[in-house]
Amino acid sequence: MLHEPNVIVLYVDNVAISSPFYQDILGISPEEDSPTFHAFKLSSGMRLGLKAKHTVEPVCEVNSGSGELAFVLDSDEKLDNLFVQWQGKGMDIILPPGPVNYGYTFVALDPDGNRLRVVSPAKS
Repeated sequence: MLHEPNVIVLYVDNVAISSPFYQDILGISPEEDSPTFHAFKLSSGMRLGLKAKHTVEPVCEVNSGSGELAFVLDSDEKLDNLFVQWQGKGMDIILPPGPVNYGYTFVALDPDGNRLRVVSPAKS
């Protein structure tokens, strides 16, 4: 029987750049770290791994920026506050806060061009 996945791994150009970025936005340190892999244990039990893409076997032929992590907040106000915080960190924002058919959202990029979508779902 296949169980639900419990690790998301992003292939990154440079773990030494990407790991501090995620430490800052997640507010936690990696629980596992090597020169080519860092793993963060999230409060949900899920883990986020950062793997140096030049060490992936079999070779990864995917370009950077091919993934998206979504962060769900319970209010538009919290989303706006986080947007201001991330903007203050100099993060690359590719979509400013605004309404979409499923709620309210903005999108930033990590150092490898992966999308970080923050969303406050529409209230039913």
